Amino acid sequence: MATKQRGRPRSFDREAALEKALHTFWEHGYEATSVADLTRALGIGAPSLYAAFGDKKTLFEEVVRVYGERYDAGARAFAEEPTARAAVHRMLRRAAAIYTEDGHPHGCLVIHAATNCATPEVEGALRERREANIASFADRIRSDVATGALPADTDPEALARYAGAVLQGMSQQSRDGAGLRDLEAVADLSMRAWPGT
Repeated sequence: MATKQRGRPRSFDREAALEKALHTFWEHGYEATSVADLTRALGIGAPSLYAAFGDKKTLFEEVVRVYGERYDAGARAFAEEPTARAAVHRMLRRAAAIYTEDGHPHGCLVIHAATNCATPEVEGALRERREANIASFADRIRSDVATGALPADTDPEALARYAGAVLQGMSQQSRDGAGLRDLEAVADLSMRAWPGT
């Protein structure tokens, strides 16, 4: 009598699991997302989670890297636009679209995770990431001051922090229900504060 052969077990799709982890952290933040939440969302047991991704912190670090590669609203704008003002405006309008589009939680994962994070090490890493973004804004603004694209009395650090504050505020507004047009209006209005406009 022939014996039935068992079908091969489905292979673990690491990219699909990573995507589910990204959405889980994005929705709930770092601190509020438990290992149980992650195993439930990914459909795997804790041993498989640890084998595939390491601990929760290591998984979150990978999620943040993937999020940055996929949803960073500023890097491309700063590389392609001729001025800091144009780059920031493009970044803010792109953020408005990302923060409100369907298919994933609203707002910014990095900003939301930081506001819901009681772990000093993770909170510090997220703060460093945000500060690095502000520093890159300030560098670009400084370049525009040097070339005369912005007035000589422009304060690059203050203007960079202003852009960061608008971005963070837009993230929270989107989580509170603001739509795309609302945030685009904020992005457009914020540019009136730039020197020389």
